[in-house]
Amino acid sequence: MDKWQEKWAYNKYWVMARSQQCYEQIRLLAKDNEWSAQKNAEFERLLKRAAGQTPTVKTLTNAYQHVWGYFKKIATTSEKQTYLQLLQELSPQNDDLGPFLKHLTEKYQVSYLLNSRLFQECKEKS
Repeated sequence: MDKWQEKWAYNKYWVMARSQQCYEQIRLLAKDNEWSAQKNAEFERLLKRAAGQTPTVKTLTNAYQHVWGYFKKIATTSEKQTYLQLLQELSPQNDDLGPFLKHLTEKYQVSYLLNSRLFQECKEKS
């Protein structure tokens, strides 16, 4: 995997949780798998723009639903119920779903997600 692909994999769900528009623009940059200095500069600009965005219920829901796809076939019935309950209660100010999905990531050792910025920066609820 090229450096830019690794960086995109690391940032993908984090960007999605902040800005669907930035996510789509980066996805288009990465589409043909041909990278350039110009594309890299645009990628970095879009990452900075996403960093300035505050997650919304809509962007968090979208990102978390994508992440849930890694667990939907392996999660227990109880975990599925917890996911649905936390999804209903989700708000940027009350995000218990992110830490729950991080817990599932660690429990099931999903390497792609373990290395994701979304969970690297996820704060555990105390």
